[in-house]
Amino acid sequence: MSILERYIFRTAFSAFLLCLLALTAVIWMTSALRELDLVTGKGQTIFMFLYLTMLSIPALVMVIAPLALFISIMYTLNKLNGDSELIVMSAAGIPPGHILRPFLSLTLLAALLVGTITLRVMPESFRELRHLVTKIRADVVTEFVQEGKFITIDQGVTFHYREKAPNGAMRGIMFHDRRNPKLATTYLAERGRVTEIDGVTYFILEQGSFQRQDPAHKETALVYFDRYAIDLDQLTPSDGGQIAYKPREWRTSQLLKLTREDSAKFGPYGRFRSELHDRFVQPLYAFATLAIAFAALGSARTTRQGRGTAILAAAGAMLLLRIAGFYASSLAVRHQSGVVLMYMVPLLATSIAALIGWWSQTRPAALAGIATMLGNWSLRIRQSAIGRLADPAALMAALQRGRS
Repeated sequence: MSILERYIFRTAFSAFLLCLLALTAVIWMTSALRELDLVTGKGQTIFMFLYLTMLSIPALVMVIAPLALFISIMYTLNKLNGDSELIVMSAAGIPPGHILRPFLSLTLLAALLVGTITLRVMPESFRELRHLVTKIRADVVTEFVQEGKFITIDQGVTFHYREKAPNGAMRGIMFHDRRNPKLATTYLAERGRVTEIDGVTYFILEQGSFQRQDPAHKETALVYFDRYAIDLDQLTPSDGGQIAYKPREWRTSQLLKLTREDSAKFGPYGRFRSELHDRFVQPLYAFATLAIAFAALGSARTTRQGRGTAILAAAGAMLLLRIAGFYASSLAVRHQSGVVLMYMVPLLATSIAALIGWWSQTRPAALAGIATMLGNWSLRIRQSAIGRLADPAALMAALQRGRS
């Protein structure tokens, strides 16, 4: 890199790092406050609380990094133009590619960061989070539930036992799960204990029954059992001793090997398909962000030419881009064509924005003419509206037309 490119890269990278850290910290603190019940209600230490909430940071960074990249590029370009540095560079004959190069380097770093998180770090953090939640539930059941007391293990899940035997087994157990409003389940058992099998924590019930009630049909199913295992991770019967991971918790290598036939026992295949391709698509949004920001503010303008319209247009384009991306992901769950759309959204946005940026660099007079024409139209509309309000006869005629 030349001295100029290093200067631009240093300014943009500093802004990107500051935005990324600040936004991540704010959102992390907001989400962490909702988890204070781990310390106050579930008897966990402050270190467990911090570790559990820190596991959500990779998912936050994955979402915030493109936004921080957009803010940093817009800030740097606006600063360069406000200090007349872009105008001097243009007058000195420096091609736009030299100005774009440091931003492209920053974009590659952001794309690498997002790709590493989505493909590797985030699934592992979600899996570890699942295991910690299971451990916390097991601790609540075995350590913090008092005899004869009712306690809420999770939202909609209530647990109670009558007494604890000398060997650690619980007696007189009631386990009520009403998370699904359409199907409430109540487990009753004479004895029970928490045990770990192949790294998975289960609540083993003995000599009991469970009943499931459907309020819509007013039907109750009663089943008696001698021995029954409840997976504390899912609070449902186990499936071959394996935790039923959600698609976001699957490793990328596992998603690549999953077939439609194999996914039948884990859930709808479309959810896994959408999750897999979403991990590969996310880094592409960094390049779309660069193209949109550079197309809006990449060309030099005088201080008399307002850049507010360009900034608002770029922000609106980013919003539309994310909405289109979410729609493509949801479509991929339902239909195969959504997968193609998931890749087309960032690639098409990058191509269109790059074309607009190239056109603004090579045809600045035409771009200024279009901006002037739009400004004149807006001015005429405002003058026409003000003129009608100032003319009493026109105002009365408009009111009469409205009444009729």
